[in-house]
Amino acid sequence: MAELSRYQQSIVKRYYENLDTKLLQRLGEQVTDLYLAEGKKREKLWSSIGGALEKLGVPKSRIDHLQSTDDARKLADLVNELHGKA
Repeated sequence: MAELSRYQQSIVKRYYENLDTKLLQRLGEQVTDLYLAEGKKREKLWSSIGGALEKLGVPKSRIDHLQSTDDARKLADLVNELHGKA
């Protein structure tokens, strides 16, 4: 892999500094999608949501509980809680 220029390094650094904010914003959008989704699309959304929550440092047990309840309101509450920490 090639060396990154100083400019490229700063872009990568800013990306990772703002990753939490991007993930929280995307989770907020996915809550809305989850309210409207059914069937396989809903399952796929929960899978994506689980990955994002892991990246944000949410304990696996809490993620599993959210997925097992399949409740978009509980997810919305968690997203609001995470926004408060950010």
